[in-house]
Amino acid sequence: MVDLESLFKLSYGMCIVCSEKDGSINGCIVNTVFQIVPEPPMLAISLNKQSLTHDYIVHSGFFTISVLSQETPMPFIGKFGFRTGRGIDKFQDVNYTTSVTGVPIVRDNTIAFIEVELSESLDIETHTLFIGKVLACEIINDSALPLRYSYYRDIKHGRTPETAATYHQAKQKQDKETRQ
Repeated sequence: MVDLESLFKLSYGMCIVCSEKDGSINGCIVNTVFQIVPEPPMLAISLNKQSLTHDYIVHSGFFTISVLSQETPMPFIGKFGFRTGRGIDKFQDVNYTTSVTGVPIVRDNTIAFIEVELSESLDIETHTLFIGKVLACEIINDSALPLRYSYYRDIKHGRTPETAATYHQAKQKQDKETRQ
């Protein structure tokens, strides 16, 4: 028996991963960020190959991770999670700074950020696992709680795009029927 609902018992934090390419910037919501080793500190993220941010990371070799607050408004999540940077400027009206490597760090709704240099990548069918060394990191708001995927899904009733690593077609259909 395969009960994909059991995967939602894992704890996923929701973040915005950003990168740049030739002066253009982009970012997208992810929920697959995890620390691999403590020394030197290294992280991994998983991104769908169709993502514009994926292309930017492959090109630049750098990315940032902005850890979202539990209080992040749904329209803000939608801007980075359900829209492509191919058609809009996701950073319009968004407070961000630029790291030393030229990658944006989203400051709005962010409790911490991490800047990473790509060390290697692993092709995993529809996604790429990017592994990198932490260059810089900082707590921005120590009093706020991080946005967990379970909170987004169960409390905020957020949806998951089909390109996300945690997309579950049966769950999306069930949630849609419940809302109607």
